[in-house]
Amino acid sequence: MDVGQYLEIFIDETKEHLQDLNEQLLVLEKEPDNENTINEIFRAAHSLKGMAGTMGYKRMQRLTHDMENVFSEIRNGKMTVQANLIDVLFKGLDALESYLAIIQSTSDEGTEDNEDIINALNEILEAGTGKKSSAPAKEPETKTEETKSEGGASEAKFAALKLSEYEVNTINKAKEVEQNVFGLTVYIQENCILKAARAFLVFKCLEELGEVVKSDPVVQDIEDEKFDFDFSVVLITQAPMDKVKTAVMAVSEIKDVVIDNFVVPTTTTETKEQKKAPQATAKGGAAAATATATTKNAQQAKKPAGKPVVNRSVRVDIEKLDVLMNLVSELIIAKNGLISIGGSEDGKNSNSFNEQIEYLERVTTNLHESVMKVRMMPIESVVNKFPRMIRDLSKKLDKKMELYMTGEDTELDRTVIDEIGDPLMHLLRNAADHGLEKNEDRVAAGKPEVGSVFLDAYQDGNNVVIEVRDDGAGIDTDKVIQKALDKGAITPEQAEVMTEKDAIDLLFKPSFSTAEKITDVSGRGVGLDVVKTKIEKLGGDIECKSVLGEGSNFIIRLPLTLAIIQALMVELGSEKYAIPLGSIQTIEDVPCSDIKYVQTKEVINLRGTVIPLIRLDKVLDVEPREVEPESLTVVIVSKGEKLAGLVVDNLIGQLEIVIKSIGKYINNNKVISGAAILGDGEVALIIDANALV
Repeated sequence: MDVGQYLEIFIDETKEHLQDLNEQLLVLEKEPDNENTINEIFRAAHSLKGMAGTMGYKRMQRLTHDMENVFSEIRNGKMTVQANLIDVLFKGLDALESYLAIIQSTSDEGTEDNEDIINALNEILEAGTGKKSSAPAKEPETKTEETKSEGGASEAKFAALKLSEYEVNTINKAKEVEQNVFGLTVYIQENCILKAARAFLVFKCLEELGEVVKSDPVVQDIEDEKFDFDFSVVLITQAPMDKVKTAVMAVSEIKDVVIDNFVVPTTTTETKEQKKAPQATAKGGAAAATATATTKNAQQAKKPAGKPVVNRSVRVDIEKLDVLMNLVSELIIAKNGLISIGGSEDGKNSNSFNEQIEYLERVTTNLHESVMKVRMMPIESVVNKFPRMIRDLSKKLDKKMELYMTGEDTELDRTVIDEIGDPLMHLLRNAADHGLEKNEDRVAAGKPEVGSVFLDAYQDGNNVVIEVRDDGAGIDTDKVIQKALDKGAITPEQAEVMTEKDAIDLLFKPSFSTAEKITDVSGRGVGLDVVKTKIEKLGGDIECKSVLGEGSNFIIRLPLTLAIIQALMVELGSEKYAIPLGSIQTIEDVPCSDIKYVQTKEVINLRGTVIPLIRLDKVLDVEPREVEPESLTVVIVSKGEKLAGLVVDNLIGQLEIVIKSIGKYINNNKVISGAAILGDGEVALIIDANALV
């Protein structure tokens, strides 16, 4: 067995357990006597310990073991939850997350032992219960006598093993060259959840010491958990008996091991078939040889040259996969229908060809929707780590605050989910540090002492909207403008004509910060510009609304998916372009006589709204039309509340397109977001309306 193949599963499940522990500890901090929460934390810590032990991450296992000990005593009513314990447990979770980050990048847990956290846990345990922790030693390689003797005397079942002639010969030859031949019966604790995993770890450490020539039950049955809580093996090794025993007892959840020199029985009762095929009977031997090679591969796989383990998996409901399977089968039926029509003499002249094309279109549309659903994930997987972050910021900044979240079940494309976490974290830290006033200032202003931060997510058409709000002081635009003047970011003339919205937009400029001093929370000038860049890279946009004295609201709009979109196909000269339908408000036919000028720029007055015009042919350097028409076809696009009119030559129609990345081959100044391959093989560039606006 190769533990490397389980690494992604381990990382996924560890993330879930750590998040669960974070959430449950936040509940426990407010409700110290909540038994359900205490039980849930104990279970999560126990599972984490077992998983880390199975993967061979001993430092991680040791830390979770100590955390589990504390909760075992709390669960038994022998100690109570104190505020200092919660702080230490949160530090423990942070340490476990650090281990996980190192495992993701190197497949190894690193060398940090976190002795300070372990000592703090043991001190709390001793003070609460009057007894020392039963934590394993630094390298958990020994068990207490109490554990070993648990359940009475253990039987040496290996003495009754039946051997084939091949196995007997192997053992006799080993004794001739003065190698040790030991029989072992290994007993696993009855409360162990993963028997096969424990047995695998025993085999792994035995194979490092020698060669396993016999196993009862056979290795395949052990892997399939077809055994009770004990198994027996015969080992050929150069190592002494005590070293072998210590190595086996180092595996967690092993209750006992009985070991002695192995004596070959005088009679064996193997079948003729087994004698004919010694490799098959010596499944322990053959499998051991295979397992040894696999283990070596595993050890090599465990330490790739710094290659990060990227989590590429998505958990999918089996019903969604059934729908996909049905649609693919319908696709095959449609293909067969087209083939049969193509083979008939008058097929293409008949209506059946068009019917098959319509059928194919229905199937592909449904297939697209189903694949989209498979790729969708609730935003909960990103936002559920934020309550813990706000709790830590509250302590660090010495401000009372609460986080309120809604719409955690709103779904987004997996690629968007992976990227949106950091921007949201920046905005929440910004709200906690800049947005909310100090407690005494809030009371003086007649506000509740506890500040409120809101994170709301909801679907709006083909977009998902995420709002990060606070009931703080709002943005002082005069202060922002003054700061920009001091930095030389704007001229005094520009400052005079600036609106409140223009001043707020300054906050999104690179390296702009209004913080009086740099802290580890904010003020480095890295934040809102990074947020804006990342969100626009995802095809979304961000805007900010603020009322001085009442609070601020940052509104993010993101597309539901980045893979397949509905687009309006337009012509510019002889070239075809696609404009995403989600950005389009209306399409207007505007007489040239209606075009006005504001500060030398073309605008139109559309039903009382002044909208700037963008001549796409000039932006994209397309040959202009020879004769200026009497009226223009204008596509009105929006970015948040901002509107712009894109002037095009002709409209082709609506089309479902697959977005293909252009990569780094073309430096297009962000105006082009990608390309699409049309039905005739022609390539159409996709216009990024957000960047143009």
